[in-house]
Amino acid sequence: MDLDRLKQLIEDDPRLTTRCLAEQLGCSHTTVETHLNELGKTWKYGVWIPHELSAHQLQYRLDVCMDLLTSHRNYEWLRNLITGDEKWVLYINYTRKRQWLSVGQTGTVTPKNDLHPKKVMLSVWWGVKGIIYWELLPDGCTVTADLYCQQLDRVAQKLKGKQDRIYFLHDNARPHVAKSTREKLLKLGWVTIPHPPYSPDLAPTDYHLFRSLSNHLAEKKFDDESTLKTDLADFFSQKSLDFYERGIFSLPERWRQVVDSDGAYIIEN
Repeated sequence: MDLDRLKQLIEDDPRLTTRCLAEQLGCSHTTVETHLNELGKTWKYGVWIPHELSAHQLQYRLDVCMDLLTSHRNYEWLRNLITGDEKWVLYINYTRKRQWLSVGQTGTVTPKNDLHPKKVMLSVWWGVKGIIYWELLPDGCTVTADLYCQQLDRVAQKLKGKQDRIYFLHDNARPHVAKSTREKLLKLGWVTIPHPPYSPDLAPTDYHLFRSLSNHLAEKKFDDESTLKTDLADFFSQKSLDFYERGIFSLPERWRQVVDSDGAYIIEN
């Protein structure tokens, strides 16, 4: 079998199956499998990305990250960065995991989540010193621009007298970019940090805090909001100062990765 041609085929299209490769190379699929294993190749799924970015969106991500890297060379300002977001939290968190099983074994069963699971919206704001403010929204309540402005006032009250300069990073959800929200941020005197659309990989709440929270909530069940609220409070308070610092201070390296990859998403290991 022509190994050079095999290498070229999978470089051109890594999604070709062993049977497709075997047909093109004129050999058995088991022979192809053997040589692919020798080349150190494994058959696995690709990585999900948040959004298929257009050329314009890639360029905008690149431009924003380049600007942040060049206009703020001293990253001590990140100590004054406040960021936050919203997340649905389920009362019942089922997680299906891989298991080592013998032939014929079905393993531990995992029920599917309901189509309309009981859940509550969490809003949280934080920085290098930890959680500044968080709340659970009442049932049936969604985040509107008016509510978001009220929440920002509560965050500002928590920060009052603690830091003079505030840099604020949030995503481009509609309530976050509404005219009333922009006016509120101007009134508060906060410096809004640019954030490209469809970029959770550049939002510390998404790639750091909420990822850790999701792992914490896996397999947990809550009977009522009180027990859920207690668990969230414990999660936030038990995280070390280093945890919160790492989430914020990883931003410059992420901006650099986006610049180096011409705007592409950061692929997590």
